[in-house]
Amino acid sequence: MRTDSIFYRLFLEFPGVFFQLIGKSPDLANSYQFRSVEIKQTSFRLDGILVPNAESPTTPIHFGEVQMQKDLTFYRRFFADIFLYLYQYGETKYWQAVVVFPNRNTEPSDTQPYQALLNSQQVTRVYLEDLGETAYQNLGLGIVRLIVEAEQTAVARARELAAKVIEEVSDALAQKKVLEFIQTILLYKFSALEPEEVLEMLGLEEEFKQSRFYRGLSQLIREELMEEVREEVREEVKEEVRQECIEEGQLLNKLQMIPLFLELGLSVEEIAQRLTLTTEQVQEAAES
Repeated sequence: MRTDSIFYRLFLEFPGVFFQLIGKSPDLANSYQFRSVEIKQTSFRLDGILVPNAESPTTPIHFGEVQMQKDLTFYRRFFADIFLYLYQYGETKYWQAVVVFPNRNTEPSDTQPYQALLNSQQVTRVYLEDLGETAYQNLGLGIVRLIVEAEQTAVARARELAAKVIEEVSDALAQKKVLEFIQTILLYKFSALEPEEVLEMLGLEEEFKQSRFYRGLSQLIREELMEEVREEVREEVKEEVRQECIEEGQLLNKLQMIPLFLELGLSVEEIAQRLTLTTEQVQEAAES
């Protein structure tokens, strides 16, 4: 899995989860904007920064970093990024940093130069292994836990989260966004599956059948069968139209996944291969 990209999109779309990870209220996200900042004249990039919406002399800026692979020089790079940012953006007075590791074994041992910072309240280290099963009682933390969940149990946990979304999220647009995110996590965990197979795993096939697209297509099929098809060929044409409906639905699901894959950094060719589409189909969907 490209977990860094998954976490970046998670914090971008659901910044409240960032604050939940450090034991604070997710409502704090309403006072912040999520940014990706490039530091001039260097090769450094800070991918996760939460900047306060309103100017305040005491409201801290939050630096976030997700480190899923062991990197012995991680802390040297991370704190270099932070202090270069503080140098170039002199208006920043208060700051806090959050580092997310999958487990304690991933954290580098080269901590001595920064031990005072790591021991201070300015730096919080989060180990996803500590979330435990209770994380699934909370929708935001449950999604974080799903990212590192074992494949053997990921499907069952994803179904739990999908049911929780439908039960707890009343806004249709927000519900759709969260369900798509859960689907994306499973697509990365089970790369050999088609998008419609992931929908089936999550038990969301009926959600698609209730969509306006599916109902409209079904109505069109019924009208054509009633008005244009003669009795002796009705069954044959009905089967053909039914198959076309299935194929159109599968194509629609694939096209809806293209923006997600583009956000995660895949090329047009990679997306076409992954979704068994032509590059022209992917390019046309991307442009529209």
